[in-house]
Amino acid sequence: MDREKIIVRTSVAGIAANVLLASAKAVIGALSGSIAVITDAVNNLTDVMSSVITIIGAKYAVKRPDKEHPLGHGRAEYISAAVISVLVLYAGVTAAIESFKKIIHPGDISYDMIQVGILTAAVIVKVFLGRYVSAVGKKVRSDALMDSGRDATSDAMISLATVLAAVVFLIFHISVEGYVGILIGIFIIKAGIEMLMGTLGDILGRRADSEITRKIRESICEIEGVHGAYDLILHNYGPDKFMGSVHVEVDASKNADEIDNLSRRITHTIYAKYGVIIEAVGIYSRDDIHPETSGMREKVSDIVFSHEHVMQMHGFRVDYENKLIYADIIIGFDAPDREAIHKRIIEEIAESYPDMKPMIVLDIDAAD
Repeated sequence: MDREKIIVRTSVAGIAANVLLASAKAVIGALSGSIAVITDAVNNLTDVMSSVITIIGAKYAVKRPDKEHPLGHGRAEYISAAVISVLVLYAGVTAAIESFKKIIHPGDISYDMIQVGILTAAVIVKVFLGRYVSAVGKKVRSDALMDSGRDATSDAMISLATVLAAVVFLIFHISVEGYVGILIGIFIIKAGIEMLMGTLGDILGRRADSEITRKIRESICEIEGVHGAYDLILHNYGPDKFMGSVHVEVDASKNADEIDNLSRRITHTIYAKYGVIIEAVGIYSRDDIHPETSGMREKVSDIVFSHEHVMQMHGFRVDYENKLIYADIIIGFDAPDREAIHKRIIEEIAESYPDMKPMIVLDIDAAD
């Protein structure tokens, strides 16, 4: 079964379960007069809407690329996950407000053991539903499903709170409905904020997984003629859909035909192994002609790495005709002033080679 069908099937199961739970809780809430149970029922209806949005997002995400969206519609799933997060936030705020009103203007409530038993069963259903949806979401790498799964698990804790409130009323005849409702609202709001922040990270573009970037670099470096792989950048266009670029260091004596063949081997190898499309392979030439270049590389490297927070130097090249020294350096984002360190490195290289002009580029720490 393909990914989209799995997401739809799981979402439909969530819809069916939440409709039953919401209906049962709405009836119990109306009969007992419990604002906490009614709030819990509304929260389940929000889960139904979340599942519907997940289905819509999954269906839209698998649409074929078109002229307006040449890289496909995969990011629609991130948008659907963001909408779900907003719905969860809305449910939380509404629950807190209505519960506060119940504290100010309390009404009569009444429970029986049958109602408590149904609410307890709802907790168990929600626990299993949350685990199931989260597991499927992790398997197919669906943020929307994983958010729904986490939300279901949170709902189980919320439903448990309503059960405890009912038990307190049955034993001690004390109503804590409004207070429980406010706690439920705060819990939902917290979950909604965490879900939204995670989804926004995907939309904005988060750092690629270190494991996949390490494997891609290793695979590239295993190809004959490659001395190093640098500047790997991966762009995410939906779950499991990555496109990117990379620079490789090769001998300067290679001709255009040899470099073309090498680039094609790299793109084919990486796509076959990881399903990642390397759309551009940049070239750094490694000087295998001038013997003095090796010593210069070592000296410049010593200067660069004498500074704290420097993570990497690559792309070293000397243009003897125009008296230029090229190199790219990566300075970690934890450095207090990356630009100041960069400037100082250039000055020190210029002092060591007064007849040459350093062309040192401050590169981006985009991948591990």
